[in-house]
Amino acid sequence: MADEAATTKAATPLAVGLADSLAAAWRDGRAISAQPWATALDGASAAYAVQDLLGRSMGWFGPELARHWKSGGPNRQAVLTHAPLPPAGVRASPARCADMQFQTLGIEAEIALRLGEAVTPAQAAILNASDAAALVDAMAVSIEIVDSRWQEGGDAPALLRLADLQSHGALVLGEWKPYAARDWAAQSCEVRIGSQAPVVRQGTHPLGDPGWLLPVWLRHLARSGLTVPAGTVVTTGSWVGMLQAQPGDSVAVSFEGVGSAAVQL
Repeated sequence: MADEAATTKAATPLAVGLADSLAAAWRDGRAISAQPWATALDGASAAYAVQDLLGRSMGWFGPELARHWKSGGPNRQAVLTHAPLPPAGVRASPARCADMQFQTLGIEAEIALRLGEAVTPAQAAILNASDAAALVDAMAVSIEIVDSRWQEGGDAPALLRLADLQSHGALVLGEWKPYAARDWAAQSCEVRIGSQAPVVRQGTHPLGDPGWLLPVWLRHLARSGLTVPAGTVVTTGSWVGMLQAQPGDSVAVSFEGVGSAAVQL
């Protein structure tokens, strides 16, 4: 998936061991302790190398780029993080995920964006936010199911969470709609989980505009040296933080004027 030389350079023996341990946890549907690996990674490049090694070990990705990604951060001043998503966990709404094993069930309400045309590394290098938005042909409501292979969950070191696909569990995508500029500050969304009270938010995307991250995300993909294919999808960060769910819960997310998505856990 990523450039072989770059991955090999960043993949220290500890990183390789970490990728192997994460792969075993994914295969067995279990969580492992983060403590033995607390100092295994010396930076984000090493964490991304583990992502690449994990994807190859699990057979999720070949030499080509993944077709679905998650990207985001807490604000525009923060360093954004990115992770490729295993294809078997990407499902169309209304979805059922009872066949999947989750250690934890966090729910994030998001907007996913789809590229309408291919983007070369040279194009990615010079993109700004408005240029990148012009490359998007469609948007959809998405439900990011957050999970962790670390027993410590969200308390595990940030680099270990990044290596574990930024705590990814599954992604549910609603119906694709033509992409158009919106007043994101006025955008409302509603989340319903089981018998819990609905959660309603307005204008709460951490970056203000989901499309703001596109140039950063595309430059991250460009490190592979590969062209990002048309149809590649990125989900862009939660409007409601992370909400908790239980096995068997139904989850419904709606964004006024954009659409909805639903999943049965």
